[in-house]
Amino acid sequence: MSEMLQLMVAPFLACMVLNGLLAYLGVHIIAREVIFVDLSLAQMAALGATSALLFGVATDSLTAYAFALGFTTVGAIIFAMTRTNPERRRVPQEAIIGIVYVVATAAATLVADQAPAGAETIKEALVGSILWVTASDIWKLAAVYALIGAFHWFFRERFLTISLHEAEATRRGWSLRWWDFLFYLSFGVAITLAVPIAGVLLVFTFLVVPAVVAFLFTRSTGRLISISWASSALASALGLALSFRYDLPTGPLIVCMFGVVLVAAGAVRRIMNASA
Repeated sequence: MSEMLQLMVAPFLACMVLNGLLAYLGVHIIAREVIFVDLSLAQMAALGATSALLFGVATDSLTAYAFALGFTTVGAIIFAMTRTNPERRRVPQEAIIGIVYVVATAAATLVADQAPAGAETIKEALVGSILWVTASDIWKLAAVYALIGAFHWFFRERFLTISLHEAEATRRGWSLRWWDFLFYLSFGVAITLAVPIAGVLLVFTFLVVPAVVAFLFTRSTGRLISISWASSALASALGLALSFRYDLPTGPLIVCMFGVVLVAAGAVRRIMNASA
């Protein structure tokens, strides 16, 4: 038990930091019905990091992060500018998100073919390296996530109203594209920092699955966030414990545990409906 604690305490703390912000942002993503926006922005970040290799930039340097954030900002601009009123929307925004993802993936593959260690960078972006996260990585992540969290708390009325009650935000005359840009930019910063640690698959899971679990039971904002945090913490703990016990890849196993938690939540919801 002590050996497991020594090995898994840092990954668990990293999961809790990721959980603290990503589970909250996931509520927005589900409410906005832009489910794959995190995959798309994560792939833009991966394209930026891979492009940095062409200039001889180390993947873990501040310059590489700047490259990744720059490409993510382009994605945020695209998603903000392609927002339209649902009644006048000719093309679903999810289609735009999918196109950005596919093009970014193809471009990253082309760049990786020309860049030294490009294939390894793409692989790391997919699966991450959460098992080897350091205390320094966790502190840096926590500091930036605290700033992003404070930003969202300060503008919570705007972001939550736009995500959960778009018609009301429109009635008030808010500039939805401007606030969408700020939302996606802050979202992109969170993704850019999370992907090198957790990988694209796990980051997507942290964002989407806890929010889906929460929406099964409530529409109250406070309860949505609380249930998201609780389900994410449970799945992370189960995945880390089983990874240590059976010597299995940590990130993919945590993703599978999120799936198990979702299935269990669905079963509980059906039982509650039957009882009602």
